[in-house]
Amino acid sequence: MQFTTPLLHGKLIRRYKRFLADVTLDSGEEVVAHCPNTGAMTGCAEPGYEVWLSPSNNPKRKLAYTWELAKTFDGHFIGINTHNANKLVAEALDNKAIAEFSHVQDWKAEVTPPGADSRFDFRVTTAEGDAYIEVKSVTLLEEGKGYFPDARTTRGAKHCETLGNLAAAGVPATLVFCVQHTGIREVRVAEHIDPNYAAAVKVAHDKGMQIIALGCEINEQNIMVNQSLPVIL
Repeated sequence: MQFTTPLLHGKLIRRYKRFLADVTLDSGEEVVAHCPNTGAMTGCAEPGYEVWLSPSNNPKRKLAYTWELAKTFDGHFIGINTHNANKLVAEALDNKAIAEFSHVQDWKAEVTPPGADSRFDFRVTTAEGDAYIEVKSVTLLEEGKGYFPDARTTRGAKHCETLGNLAAAGVPATLVFCVQHTGIREVRVAEHIDPNYAAAVKVAHDKGMQIIALGCEINEQNIMVNQSLPVIL
């Protein structure tokens, strides 16, 4: 996924009110950027981090900048924009870059399975029929391990319940952890943060829901899926 316009470099002053971030650009100008991440962002928003913003010329926008990337003090890149996770998986599906879905013939975004009450990120079509994918962006790093979620998520637990029911009915269903943090080498479910979500994942997995994790190469020009990572349940 190539950034469509060159990103602007700066230093993070603070993230606040969930969707706002104050940044000092290299020019010395202080700007307010939109933070496209609803999570706790633990370890991703430390004052003084290097950050990269995408500019917008859209006069209808309240804020002219979107926070895209951060770099930790030990040099790891983080993809801040959670919306990019779906774009990365879509690109990987098109490029046959995900081993588990290399046989996909077509896909459609934002689809509700027949009889279900949850909409999923992707319906993929294979020679065997349809399958469903839900994507989660992972950025929480603790002691060398990646965790999801970084905050309680009732919606995420509901997604797992529906994916598990699909799998039990014979419809392939997959939970994809898209890891937008170059320091993460494995992914675990954050039971210590949201035990209800962890329980929902376990039940769904026992019913046949597949779980995979995808690592990304991240730099100032682009982000791309480049590897599979182990999932530890």
